[in-house]
Amino acid sequence: MPQLSHFDEQGASRMVDVGDKPVTRRTARASGLVRMQAATLAAIQDRRISKGDVCEVARLAGIMAAKRTADLIPLCHPLPLEAISVELAPQGDDALAVACTVETSGKTGVEMEALTAVSVAALTVYDMCKAMDRGMSIERIQLESKTGGARGDYARP
Repeated sequence: MPQLSHFDEQGASRMVDVGDKPVTRRTARASGLVRMQAATLAAIQDRRISKGDVCEVARLAGIMAAKRTADLIPLCHPLPLEAISVELAPQGDDALAVACTVETSGKTGVEMEALTAVSVAALTVYDMCKAMDRGMSIERIQLESKTGGARGDYARP
C-alpha cells in the first residue's frame, strides 16, 4: 500500500510538495446519481419546479464548485482549470445521473475537482426539489476515470 502523502513523518497534516513534478495534461471524470420519485423527475424534465430549471442551475453549481475545490477540501492545490463539463440526464424513471469531466495542464490531478462538482450538482438538485420530494437520495459518487500524472491512467472497471 502506498504511503499517504498528506502526512509527514510525525503524522502531521501537510500539503504535498508538487514543485518538482512535471506539468502534464490531466483529466478526471466523476459520476453520481440522485434517486427520486418518478413524479419529481418528470417535473424536472418538464421544468415545473418553482425554483427554476433544475438541470441548468445544478450544472452551474457544479462548475462553480469545481473552481472552488481548493477552498472546500483541505490540502487540495488551487489549479488553473481549462475545461469543466457537467452533464445531467434521466436514468430510468426515478433517477437523475450527474457526471463531470475536468481538464487541466498541471502538476497534480483534477479528481477532487470532478468529484466536488458532481457532489455539489447533486446537492443542488436536492435543494431545488426538496419541497416536492424530501425522500431523494444521493448515491454512488465515484471517480470513473483519470488521465495524466506519474501514477498513470485509471478507469473504473
